[in-house]
Amino acid sequence: MMVKLSQKLPSFARPASRVAVLALAAAVLAGCQESRTGAKAYRPIPSDTLAVMEKNGTTKNAPVLIRAYKKEAELEVWKMKANGEYVHVKTFPMCRWSGQLGPKRREGDRQVPEGFYTITPGQMNPNSAYYLSFNVGYPNTLDRAMGFTGGSIMVHGACSSAGCFSMTDDQIEEIYAIARESFAGGQRAIQMQSMPFRMTPENLAKHRLDTNMPYWRQLKEGMDRFDVTKREPQVNFCGRRYVFDAAANGQRMDVNAACPPLATDPNVDALVAQKRHADDQKVAELVNRGVTPIKLVYNDGGQHPAMAHIMEVSRPEALAEAPREIQLDAQGRPMQTVMAKAETPAPVVAVAAPKPVAQPAKPVETASNESGTMQKWLGFSIFGDTKKDAATTAIAEPMPLPVPRPRALLDGKPQASNMPAHHVRVADGAAPILGNGLSARN
Repeated sequence: MMVKLSQKLPSFARPASRVAVLALAAAVLAGCQESRTGAKAYRPIPSDTLAVMEKNGTTKNAPVLIRAYKKEAELEVWKMKANGEYVHVKTFPMCRWSGQLGPKRREGDRQVPEGFYTITPGQMNPNSAYYLSFNVGYPNTLDRAMGFTGGSIMVHGACSSAGCFSMTDDQIEEIYAIARESFAGGQRAIQMQSMPFRMTPENLAKHRLDTNMPYWRQLKEGMDRFDVTKREPQVNFCGRRYVFDAAANGQRMDVNAACPPLATDPNVDALVAQKRHADDQKVAELVNRGVTPIKLVYNDGGQHPAMAHIMEVSRPEALAEAPREIQLDAQGRPMQTVMAKAETPAPVVAVAAPKPVAQPAKPVETASNESGTMQKWLGFSIFGDTKKDAATTAIAEPMPLPVPRPRALLDGKPQASNMPAHHVRVADGAAPILGNGLSARN
């Protein structure tokens, strides 16, 4: 026979017992909810990805390194092999990124940061309102020294960005699992290399007069070191710039002070110099063939072409047009604005995307126009000398952005966002995310 709990307790204890029972029930329910909420953070790495790891001589518990490219809207996952070298495992098409090419400078600028960042276990957020997320570690030491503000920059799901690397929920579930297993295997920090674009000669030739190029030259050196060694570059700071794989012979490196004499591996230095020279030559060839320098301007970031079918994205109207190529003269001054080639086609939205308008080809720059610029660059290498180019470390302000366009209409009404109104839980002081897809901080 079932007996009520209150019948078995003295009368003075009954009110308290009711509170205790209710509290216990609430705790049980909360536990169930936490289990359901957190389950996605413990789902296994897909079997096909594990098969790629095994084929490439690595394991799920091996250290991981992440590379991201804004212009191409791609995020790469690399894993360490037994010999210490990293091997490429998978490239994820990015669902959404926001802002322009160039570093993040201030809170609220919607910029995805560019640089070398560190992800630790404490930056993993299994209960993000954006499905899953982890903080990339912006601002780093150099960002703070340059006076850059903002924070809580994440890789997360939900395809909504206000300065973050936004993936689909399925993608972030897999990326999160890969990072989780690497931490479980003993990795203490994951390096994330965030770039404006792939540092190819073609991209460097097109963007050679962009005001951000002095900063991008710094980033390219770190990328080159990884490319030639397939080992994670050791990142440090002095003289308000990045330095890679360098020791100061016991002296302290201070981001705000001049760099002390630095010791590096001469064998690696030789490989990096060889790659830089080859890239210099290819860029010079492209310039001589008439590749026009440009400034690429987005309405507000972009997405990978493979993501164009996704309907629920932040600021879909900003994706309705391809970015604009602002052609520059030999002195880097704006000339003519044309539509960029559709590297990122417009997604399906409530308004039709206008088609790019064909423009007459710009006349090839004469040798006299370009030769002075090329001689200036090639005197210290197009990509800069880490010892002689300290004066170029200042990061220029970007070109003014176009006037924001009206939001897309759906059935004659502003298109509403169904993004969650807030984070369920945030890590390391992450800012709440508002219902319009914007961060309260960024």
